Amino acid sequence: MDVHIDYQPRAQFLGFHTRKQRWACVVAHRRAGKTVACIADLVDWALRETKKNPRFAYIAPTYAQAKDVVWSYLKDMTATIPGVVVKEAELSVTFPHNNARIRLYGSDNYDRMRGIYLDGCIIDEAGDQDPRAWSEVIRPALSDRKGWAVFIGTPKGKNQFYDIYQNSLTDPAWFSLILKASETALIDYSELADAKRAMSKEQYQQEFECSFTAGIMGAFYAKGIEELEQGNHLTSVPYDRSADVFASMDLGINDSTAIWVGQLVGREFHFIDHYENSGEDLGHYVDWLKSRSYPIHQLILPHDADARELQTGKSRAQFLRERGFKCRVLPRTNDLMGDIDLVRSKFNRFWFDATSCARGVDCLRNYKAEYDHKNQILKRKPLHDWTSNSADSFRYMIIGMDERPKQKEYTKRFVSGLV
Repeated sequence: MDVHIDYQPRAQFLGFHTRKQRWACVVAHRRAGKTVACIADLVDWALRETKKNPRFAYIAPTYAQAKDVVWSYLKDMTATIPGVVVKEAELSVTFPHNNARIRLYGSDNYDRMRGIYLDGCIIDEAGDQDPRAWSEVIRPALSDRKGWAVFIGTPKGKNQFYDIYQNSLTDPAWFSLILKASETALIDYSELADAKRAMSKEQYQQEFECSFTAGIMGAFYAKGIEELEQGNHLTSVPYDRSADVFASMDLGINDSTAIWVGQLVGREFHFIDHYENSGEDLGHYVDWLKSRSYPIHQLILPHDADARELQTGKSRAQFLRERGFKCRVLPRTNDLMGDIDLVRSKFNRFWFDATSCARGVDCLRNYKAEYDHKNQILKRKPLHDWTSNSADSFRYMIIGMDERPKQKEYTKRFVSGLV
């Protein structure tokens, strides 16, 4: 069957379309045409695939983004293919000659993809996606069919997309492409000049010059994390037997539950462990805490941990106390942004274990304010995404690891001649 799709490749993407590598990373400036190019590439692969019942996916950070940004491109590009079956309800198109299907997904609910197989996929705005979506679900889905994957996006700081790009530069199994606006000539000079006047230097460098070092817009802790890296505060942080161990929990069931484990050693905060999971009951996290090689002095919990559940008649704090944990339930905050500022004020005293806290540090680095696209301003509240649970748990830890009682006790003992 001779099929022509409505797509004329830009010269900048010809190398991408003719690549031979199984894996690819494309870093491109805004309005370079990367989404259209990747949809065309996906359609081309699906039309030519000879395996039985081929399956392909376009994975955006959220399902809403996939529907709003990508779906119209996919329908338009496949509209002229004879016999194509379009399913609006599941955002998929199926080709009759080989039963190949392309379907859109959002990684905000990546568990929905568990159990599927894939012959190829596009991972859009990879820096905005939960890294676990790739390692736990997407990569395994490609294994038995030896499928391929393309990571695309515009930089948003040194996150997992940065790591993927850096690896693609030296690994021969990867195709790598970076498209900067100053080099592609896809946007005329006057438009770039106007954008430069309207945007901050960091925003322009990130969005149009593909800079990974420009700060993430609205990120609360990214600068602090960068300074800690420069000061070698992300290193090996062992358990100190002379200091109490605190654990903080942001509790969820369908949503993730995140745990931070830390110690106050002198005036330094030492973070020795981090754990996050979803879909598990509270007993699972109790087992994890009790499996540690150190005793937990106190669990720090959010205000709603005292709320009784209808099914059991017990609160989660009560459940944890009955299993031997000393719990401190924090009061409801009336000043969330004030609490975030409190955390930021203590960053120069933080030390993280680079191995056991790697996931948690990534969450803190990418935790940011919600953006109001209509008014083009940052809202005074955090964006709820894959970073939120760990960032919330971390905030509870800092608020709950109260330094004052120990200082008061030390002063009392000193005055009474005991020290």
